Amino acid sequence: MSSKKQPAKAGVCKGKKEAITVEVKKEIIAKHERGIRVVDLAREYGRAPSTISTILKGKDKYKTLDMAKGVSKLTSKRPKLLEDVERLLLVWMNERQLHGDCVSEAIVCAKARMLYVDLIRKIPGASSEDEEVFRASRGWFENFKKRSGIHSVVRHGEAASSDKGAAEAFVPEFQKFVDQEQFLPQQVFNCDETGLF
Repeated sequence: MSSKKQPAKAGVCKGKKEAITVEVKKEIIAKHERGIRVVDLAREYGRAPSTISTILKGKDKYKTLDMAKGVSKLTSKRPKLLEDVERLLLVWMNERQLHGDCVSEAIVCAKARMLYVDLIRKIPGASSEDEEVFRASRGWFENFKKRSGIHSVVRHGEAASSDKGAAEAFVPEFQKFVDQEQFLPQQVFNCDETGLF
């Protein structure tokens, strides 16, 4: 019995891995069906062969899914209606960001509730009680961010309420002050809502 540690296998990284999105899992399945070996897929995606094999075992489940791009986690108890809401919400958020709009948590939750109500009303035989089932709570929002991998949502509305024109006009004025006082770049820092000790 040797006390020496075994060297790590080549191409296998230790530590926490990023979740594999459903889209990538479908890609792995498609490549395997074209004849690429599990070992080669494991090497290509930087995963253990057992992880690739687990994905391939659930290939029937992944092939039938039509999920929003970037979703990495599946939950078995989620109704299809919520999947539709989240898919539409991601499209709406992308459009808002392309227009340069800032979306906050409150705005995203309100839009999610509106989308849910609109989709419920299109279902024949749905009652007004069904519209109250989905609340788009903070917990839902946090889980939605994890499932979809979004990070660019503002948690508060301060950035949206700031005066961008005044900020841009202040930059040359501040640069002139820094040059005049001969401050070093290391001496300039942001103290917005921060106590200085």
